[in-house]
Amino acid sequence: MSSVRCVDLRKTYRQGDQDVKALDHVSIEIDEGGFVCLVAPSGGGKTTLLNAIGGLDIPDSGEVWVAEQRIDEMSKGELADLRLANIGFVFQAYNLIPVLTAQENVEFVMQVQGVPAAERREKSMAILEEVGLRGLEDRRPAEMSGGQQQRVAVARAIVSRPALVLADEPTANLDSKTSDELMELFTELNRHHNTTFVIATHDQRVMRYAKRIVRMLDGRIVEDLEQDAA
Repeated sequence: MSSVRCVDLRKTYRQGDQDVKALDHVSIEIDEGGFVCLVAPSGGGKTTLLNAIGGLDIPDSGEVWVAEQRIDEMSKGELADLRLANIGFVFQAYNLIPVLTAQENVEFVMQVQGVPAAERREKSMAILEEVGLRGLEDRRPAEMSGGQQQRVAVARAIVSRPALVLADEPTANLDSKTSDELMELFTELNRHHNTTFVIATHDQRVMRYAKRIVRMLDGRIVEDLEQDAA
């Protein structure tokens, strides 16, 4: 079963007096349990495609299907419900809530989902330990390094075991050791929980873990290769 299916996506942005084709007739299908890296130079379309898959950006034309549901025609409320139930996001900018502690940030999605407090605490503490942040659960984002904040963002994205995780440059602010630990965690979730990963990245270390590399240029897919993951 496909986890993601995009059909003939087109998206054009206006920059000054020029039209820029961020997505130019892009079609891609990603099977459930896939581990895909989207690779492109800046402006190549990878983040726009990632955002279209997550329903954060609506294409000008084409179809986007996630979990067998067409999302490009959904209302904002329907998209919010779909994301809450099915998709974990890891952004380069972290998007943590400044007034909440690390643990409270991780618990936030579960709280919206209506998970009981005791279960939220148990799951959040377990995932913080898994990403190497046990002991820092009471710190707020401003009290943590960039790498620590990114790990909180990762923990928040995966704590509910979503079927699909979308990550935009997840290792951009991490050292090589922490990057490898993060990718090993993603790989474990992919193998043991069949979580689908779609990662936009420039990082060669990240690409080593992927089962499939999709290269983009000027809003088009120019190469789509299967590979043996690390």
